[in-house]
Amino acid sequence: MTVGIYTFEIHLGGSRSLKDKRQVLRRLKDRLRARHNVAVAETGEYSDLRQRAGLVVVSVASGRDALERLFESIRREAESEIPGEMIETGADFLEASDGGPGGWEADYR
Repeated sequence: MTVGIYTFEIHLGGSRSLKDKRQVLRRLKDRLRARHNVAVAETGEYSDLRQRAGLVVVSVASGRDALERLFESIRREAESEIPGEMIETGADFLEASDGGPGGWEADYR
């Protein structure tokens, strides 16, 4: 089992207020959750800035390849949906134990 963490930042040049920014982010987060069944959260790093935001997407799959395809699809969708530009992206993958032989039991002995 693999846990994928995908982060990206967006620049919303047309945002005139925090309310404008929040509306764009809420629409994007709701769409990504509904279409891709992922967890999405805004990072607090840019919470006071009206034209910049950071998002984190998390998902679990049986392997890294599936997560890479999912994150690529999310990137394309976010680029087409936001009225701004993505300025940075990154992905991290954590290999998790499935509890099989030598899995979780080894941690508790």
